Amino acid sequence: MSTDYTGDVVRGGEPAVRDLGGGLTLTKVSVGPMDNNAYLLSAGGEQLLIDAANDAGTLLDLIGPAGLRTVVTTHRHGDHWQALAEVVKVTGAESLAHTDDAGEIPVVTRSLSGGDTVEVGGHVLDVIHIVGHTPGSIVLSYRGEHLFTGDSLFPGGHGRTTTPEDHARIMDDLESRVFGRFGDGTWFYPGHGKDSTLGAERPSLAEWRARGW
Repeated sequence: MSTDYTGDVVRGGEPAVRDLGGGLTLTKVSVGPMDNNAYLLSAGGEQLLIDAANDAGTLLDLIGPAGLRTVVTTHRHGDHWQALAEVVKVTGAESLAHTDDAGEIPVVTRSLSGGDTVEVGGHVLDVIHIVGHTPGSIVLSYRGEHLFTGDSLFPGGHGRTTTPEDHARIMDDLESRVFGRFGDGTWFYPGHGKDSTLGAERPSLAEWRARGW
């Protein structure tokens, strides 16, 4: 695994590239006016994109001649799928999202549930369902070492919730399905901004729950 990766990207800037081991490469870019992160996973001649959020031209240039097997959308909010229809049209990629959010995403060819898996080049990503930011938000886990968290988890807290019940639910799901399952060294890649590790965020869980957002 490369040691010089920071995950710091800006719209229009250079991508950040990381070797995840076993022949799987991660490329992270920032797209759109809300500085959404998009992640391209490449292995064995196959590629998978997490969140075709915006700037379709940037994403298609990143995908390049290798083509795209799959796009996974982490949740229904529009800033995470503005480029989805064009990327799917050009590449013919399969478009996946959780069944509880799929109806509000413009192109979904197959729906997902918690416990499902998604593959790219022989590498398996586990689908973890996290309720609260939206009903059908998902986290993708690669070997329990790398998590793609959408807007369910950021450095400093979870994504926006609109009711106390949603806040309690997302905290319950994060504590049981993410922090309770994976170790401190697990790196996570959110839908906006900088990456972090579970170990860096774990001491703040009680504070997040108490503050109510």
